[in-house]
Amino acid sequence: MGHWKTIADIRREYGSLSLNEDNADSNPIVQFGKWFAEVIEHEKDDPTAMVLSTVDELNRPDSRVVLLKETKEDSFVFFTNYHSAKSIQIEAHPYVALNFYWPQMARQVRVRGNVRRISSERSNEYFSSRPKASQISAIISPQSKVIKKREQLEQDLNELIAKYQEEPIVRPDFWGGYEVIADELEFWQGRDNRLHDRIHYYRQGGSWQKRRLAP
Repeated sequence: MGHWKTIADIRREYGSLSLNEDNADSNPIVQFGKWFAEVIEHEKDDPTAMVLSTVDELNRPDSRVVLLKETKEDSFVFFTNYHSAKSIQIEAHPYVALNFYWPQMARQVRVRGNVRRISSERSNEYFSSRPKASQISAIISPQSKVIKKREQLEQDLNELIAKYQEEPIVRPDFWGGYEVIADELEFWQGRDNRLHDRIHYYRQGGSWQKRRLAP
């Protein structure tokens, strides 16, 4: 563990970046876009990674990392297998949470909102933009199901790559996008001495309101 004696000893200072009510945009989606544009210049790996949290049939929380693929108006879009565990949970309980964390800039964004499938047309458009191997992986993977060995997936992938070659691949109907329609966002900027900045946005009367929260 290096020079740290225990896990509790691990800590850092966060630097001089700040966030206040005056420089935070009145629209949280616009504010997210501003932060994200800055983040992609500083974060080395996976700036689109976000933790998606759902609940299962027993109302127990579940979470995993997915990738943000689009922001549109008040929504955040990701793609997955509609037969996966996350999708089954979403269909039963269509309210989820997202969490972005960008350590290089000590920034976090929390999102909560309703989730729904996007249109087939939008899913088709994104699917056609993926590399062919990624398209085929979406077809052959029974996501979240038990499989005997990885080698079978690799064999199926290679066989379909050889089969399709230059032929276009049609998106399977069990794979597509979801959009999280936000009704709450919180922007967290790490500050020295643990006096972090937290700006919380929430919907009220059809418009966005914002307020500062204690760190």
